[in-house]
Amino acid sequence: MTGIFRAYDIRGRYPDELDEATAKKIGNAFVALLAAERIVVGRDMRPSSEPLSRAFIRGAVEAGAEVADIGMASTPLLNYAIAAGGFDGGAMVTASHLPGEMNGFKLARENAVPLSGDRDLPLLETRTGEEEVARAGGSCRGTGMLDAYIGTMAGFVRAPKPLTVVVDAGNGMAGPEVPRLFDRIPAWRLVPMYLEPDGRFPHHHANPLDPETTRELQERVVAEGADMGVAFDGDGDRCGLIDERGERVREDLVTGLIAEFLLEENPGATILYDLRSSRAVREAIERAGGRGVRSRVGHAFIKAAMREEDALFAGELSGHYYYRDMGFSDNGLLTLVMAANILAASGRTLSELIRPLDRYPSTGEINLAVRDPAAVLAVLAARYRDAELDRLDGLTATYPDWWFNIRRSHTEPVVRLNIEADTRSLLDEKEREVLAAIREAEGA
Repeated sequence: MTGIFRAYDIRGRYPDELDEATAKKIGNAFVALLAAERIVVGRDMRPSSEPLSRAFIRGAVEAGAEVADIGMASTPLLNYAIAAGGFDGGAMVTASHLPGEMNGFKLARENAVPLSGDRDLPLLETRTGEEEVARAGGSCRGTGMLDAYIGTMAGFVRAPKPLTVVVDAGNGMAGPEVPRLFDRIPAWRLVPMYLEPDGRFPHHHANPLDPETTRELQERVVAEGADMGVAFDGDGDRCGLIDERGERVREDLVTGLIAEFLLEENPGATILYDLRSSRAVREAIERAGGRGVRSRVGHAFIKAAMREEDALFAGELSGHYYYRDMGFSDNGLLTLVMAANILAASGRTLSELIRPLDRYPSTGEINLAVRDPAAVLAVLAARYRDAELDRLDGLTATYPDWWFNIRRSHTEPVVRLNIEADTRSLLDEKEREVLAAIREAEGA
């Protein structure tokens, strides 16, 4: 089991790193750790997800839990089921956007609070290596919550106007949900792409952050004269937007756009944004009368911070958007609804709405393999000691006209660098400068 317990979840290659025997142990240890009496389990469309789900459920039942099996589902649907069903916890069998041979578990306590990486997951890993718990009274039953979930999503639609939306589900778990939602909103026209769940990913990987995966969607938006395009990841908790010109919309700017919209109805509310986001996001929140709070990267950290701050909404550069009204969880389908609401309310195109936010050039996230990440961060902290420095997540150095953040990856042996500046020429200069400093640190 070495290496499959990550900072936010459990992931491994099936079956050599994660198999049914391990899944059974994890299910048993999960119930024991939470002292759970009732849990709910869902799975994505990967060929390995069904056997892994069966094994997890078997371990949970042997530990004495009553298990509700919702079958194939998105992660947002699983989170909804945990809270709406009053379960003690839940498990989603998925590897999200990763290739089909990978799989894993996303685990949560009651109210869909994710197991923390600093305490819960290490404890679970330890328990998984111990003798399994045997307790009477366990059972499993199938149940369905999709209709109730779609009804909840439809309830967020405000004054719908005619819109054409191209949706590429990437053969992932948003696929079955999208048509059901559009059926409830007659004003919306759906142009479907790859809605049939298929864990072999026959068309492209379900990762909207990768520009290669959205090229066909971008072309289709233009060909259909659509108002926008939406690309989902494999388990449906993340999405990316395409404007009416077929251009990708930066994920952090979507945070600012949705924040402005929600603050109209909730003046003074707190909005979280991850620390890689453009300064334009914080400025948009403050301009709309909200309170902007920077957050560490990662869903477990953001969800915890949202609860602490009672935040209305949060956005991440990775395309995760979180809503208090959905139990502080991330939801791609609700983000589609929010974008449609904004278009309907404004009467403007998506590119027009984004343009005021898109004013600071940035590098995007640069991934760099380094031998000693700690040494690199130390060298950069010394090199830029005249900046405003903070270590909320890695190292952020802020100047009046530019800033950078560099942080260690929780999932790969790399550091991730983001730089933003007031002008393109300054950005180019600072990118060369920071990369040169990293190379020097590596050569020291």
